[in-house]
Amino acid sequence: MGASATIRARVESLRDEIRYHNYRYHTLDDIEIPDAEYDRLMRELQDLEKQYPDLVTVDSPTQRVGAEPSEALKSVRHRLPMLSLDNVFSEDELREFHRRVAEKLEFEDGALDLQYAAEPKLDGAAVSLLYEHGILVRAATRGDGTTGEDITHNVRTIESIPLRLLGNGYPEALEVRGEVFMPRAGFEAYNKQARAAGEKTFVNPRNAAAGSLRQLDPKLTAERPLDMYVYSVGLVEGGNLPDRHSEIIEQLQAWGLKTCPERGVVRGVDGCLAYYEAIGKKRDSLGYDIDGVVYKVDSLAMQRELGFVARAPRWAVAHKFPAQEELTTVVDVEFQVGRTGAVTPVARLEPVFVGGVTVSNATLHNIDELHRKDVRVGDTVIVRRAGDVIPEVVSVVTSRRPRKTKPVSLPKRCPVCDSHVVREDGEAVARCTGGLFCKAQRTEALKHFVSRRAMDIEGLGARLIEQFVEENRIKSPSDIFELSKEELAERERMGEKSAENLVRAIEASKATSLSRFLYALGIREVGEATAHNLASYFGNLPAILEAGAEELVKVPDVGPIVAKRIREFLREEHNLEVIRQLQDHGVHWQDTDPSMVAEEGPFTGKTFVITGTLPGITRDEAKALIQKNGGKVTGTVSRKTSYLLAGEKAGSKLTKAQQLEVEVLDLDGLRALLKP
Repeated sequence: MGASATIRARVESLRDEIRYHNYRYHTLDDIEIPDAEYDRLMRELQDLEKQYPDLVTVDSPTQRVGAEPSEALKSVRHRLPMLSLDNVFSEDELREFHRRVAEKLEFEDGALDLQYAAEPKLDGAAVSLLYEHGILVRAATRGDGTTGEDITHNVRTIESIPLRLLGNGYPEALEVRGEVFMPRAGFEAYNKQARAAGEKTFVNPRNAAAGSLRQLDPKLTAERPLDMYVYSVGLVEGGNLPDRHSEIIEQLQAWGLKTCPERGVVRGVDGCLAYYEAIGKKRDSLGYDIDGVVYKVDSLAMQRELGFVARAPRWAVAHKFPAQEELTTVVDVEFQVGRTGAVTPVARLEPVFVGGVTVSNATLHNIDELHRKDVRVGDTVIVRRAGDVIPEVVSVVTSRRPRKTKPVSLPKRCPVCDSHVVREDGEAVARCTGGLFCKAQRTEALKHFVSRRAMDIEGLGARLIEQFVEENRIKSPSDIFELSKEELAERERMGEKSAENLVRAIEASKATSLSRFLYALGIREVGEATAHNLASYFGNLPAILEAGAEELVKVPDVGPIVAKRIREFLREEHNLEVIRQLQDHGVHWQDTDPSMVAEEGPFTGKTFVITGTLPGITRDEAKALIQKNGGKVTGTVSRKTSYLLAGEKAGSKLTKAQQLEVEVLDLDGLRALLKP
């Protein structure tokens, strides 16, 4: 029965779509759909052509390996075609492949002893290298399998590819084939540098490798961290090679060509499946991307007996992993607030199975990333999930964008607590200013509030705080001062004695200092030293609340950015209410007269940093000694640092001080400076 008009139209539609994506991938180096979607299109076309053989044409994508070579590079005709591989996606399909091989070779009992060379299927760009008398004379892309592009000028820049083979005994003419790829670490470093320079980034390592190889200027290729593993041979003239594929690869390695260290030889289909499972477990820890494994009948004599079909050998197959990238639709873009106040955009998706799980949410990282990718509600997007990595939106398929979509904007107010959202110039992260009030930030804010250098409430540990927040028992720091001994004693692992000690610690913490209180509030970038300087300069809380940015920057160690952070925090009514509640619950301190603060002393105008363990004195005591004598203590070594006070195990601050030629003191040296 012939194909209907509907079937014929579908076949032509599939061919057009596949040609379009071949063009984007091979010519523009700019993919629009994930591999899994491309594989589905190709499979559907293959199935229809198999069902209706009269529809097969010589120019169908199923009869080709890749795309036509670019006109920008010189063409190279492969003397032996560079074929592609057929794919299998399940155990049943792999067993069917093995059955066909065994049947063709007339093996009995399921060919349990049939040996396969197995190796990861690298996700890069296929390349042919031609060596004559051991010298690299030409490199070419796969192209359409028959004709590729001359990329010799670029391949010569890849350090792992030998320009001359090692040793001797190689054929007069030897063509080796393999995959050029960009290791993950190099890919991340390159994109980071490109983002910093405002240049275009690569979507994935595979595109990075393909695009780098097809540069007209080899200097650009040389700047990119490319590598190559060889996995087969093509043309061989004037010499002989071993008669097993695995032994050939060993020989190529001996001649200086790099091969994949994860390769192996397995027996039968069960050996293939065990190898597939083992590589799958290691996949995320490898330094390069793979999308499956490849099995090749190891015996070359058997390979010759099995032969080829139109575009692939019968003796090899690629066993693909579940797709790590899939297409889906953006239902909404929402903003989440993290424990530190970071406001992060999240894409709500039509559920899609990717990376072994069903994904309905994906991170967009920050507002800059959202705008760079231009993700909008209604968009079709590529979503990626690799291993345990949080799913992310890779890119938008703009050709499928609905009309009248609108760019997503950063919210002006926190979606959790309605506080203002601020974003500093030059910073990617936007933040909620709700601080202690915002439920999203509450747990971390409370842990900081009770810590030893803040309110110092011993016994109120992280686990207990997490329980109280989860139960909504503590919504504000002031709720801590309402906890009773009876309530605490009922807690798991608490007991009456522990509860009594904790209540005593809570009560004792009410008598604090203004600097500790300011530090406990968790104002961004207000550390202990800054809190101390604020308390010393103003003497009381009302003066700090009323101070404008112009007055705040007069405080030692407070610059314009820190002053702005303080003003933003203290302008939020939510935060002011928390402060009032704490004072209503009895939190108090002794105000000081700023005029009484020592402005002159041996250390006036000097800035100290303290590091390491000091003999017979705590760092807090050393800090108080310095401040009492007019000095300033900061936490970071810089060119403005006058002295580094260093004890045992000083660490990186000592190294930096030495690099900046900052004078280093021990405790005796500090005391010597105080002597008249």
